[in-house]
Amino acid sequence: MSQDEQFMRLALELGSRGGHKVLPNPQVGCVLVRDGKVIAEGWHDHIGGLHAEQMAIADAESRGVPTQGSTAFVTLEPCNHFGRTPPCTEALLWAGIERVVIGSMDPNPTVRGDGTGSLEDNGVEVITGVLESECNHQMRPFMHWCRNRRPFVTLKAALDSNGFTDREIDLDPIRFSSDESLRLVHELRAESMAILVGVNTVIRDNPSLTVRGIDIGPREQPLRVIVDPNCKVKGDYKVLSDEQAKTLLIHISEPDLVDDSELVERIVLSDSVGEIAISRILDMLGDRGIQTLLVEGGPDTWNRFVESGLVDMAHICRSQIELDGARFPFDENKLRKCGLTKIRTFNSGGDQITHWEK
Repeated sequence: MSQDEQFMRLALELGSRGGHKVLPNPQVGCVLVRDGKVIAEGWHDHIGGLHAEQMAIADAESRGVPTQGSTAFVTLEPCNHFGRTPPCTEALLWAGIERVVIGSMDPNPTVRGDGTGSLEDNGVEVITGVLESECNHQMRPFMHWCRNRRPFVTLKAALDSNGFTDREIDLDPIRFSSDESLRLVHELRAESMAILVGVNTVIRDNPSLTVRGIDIGPREQPLRVIVDPNCKVKGDYKVLSDEQAKTLLIHISEPDLVDDSELVERIVLSDSVGEIAISRILDMLGDRGIQTLLVEGGPDTWNRFVESGLVDMAHICRSQIELDGARFPFDENKLRKCGLTKIRTFNSGGDQITHWEK
């Protein structure tokens, strides 16, 4: 491994510290190096906070370490525009950085080579593509959205010991996965900008669909998206009355007069066959800037997403418990047909979790 790769790997490790608190921004890390030694470190810690380059420069300043003549290793091309913070290119130039080593180029139209060009125009040596695949993987939801204008889709399903997902309609729903698996669900929610379920899940389970027990920083709770073609969700459901998060309901026709809170929005995606195409839902969410979508259920919704071929990742939890009155078997072969590959299997409080990716 070259020295440039070693420093970029450290920048990747730093970038991961931002976790889900940076959404909708990507995880980015930065290392400042002079004479082969690290003199400062930075990462994007939370939405609205300093960018990685700015944090690294501030780290050097706080310890009285001069930055002139140093090299910056940054996992993503520095921005050259004003957003929530000033341009990172200006910060690097102000700090006297002479060389910038970049992992991934930023495909966002507001950047897309402009940051690199600005640095080079000001006499800074720029190297690109160092550990590019690793950097792209760390920022894949952001990269996916920039390139496709659709969210990165993760499917989560819980199965009983026989591979069934639910009980007969006249039996009360029960939770049959472990506490450890439940925490994993909330971690998946924390990594998502939106959580989607079908109308039957809301009517049957009345879920809150919020992140609980995990610090998501100053960012908002994920948007709750309910696919409700025929406007069945009205009244006192938690997704309508719980003001912790915003809710978006998708219909195929205009609903009758409803008295929703300001945090509830209803939109119409007309469809002549009575089913709203998954691609249209993803296009609509992508246009709203949603980069990561967690599909939580139920069985009909899972199948429609899998059959669309537009699922990018899946977490399947199989419990040791056998449900009485179980129905709706989940066919993992459909995940393979969707282009997903089983990456790993691990134990979670007695449950078996399988992780799938494209």
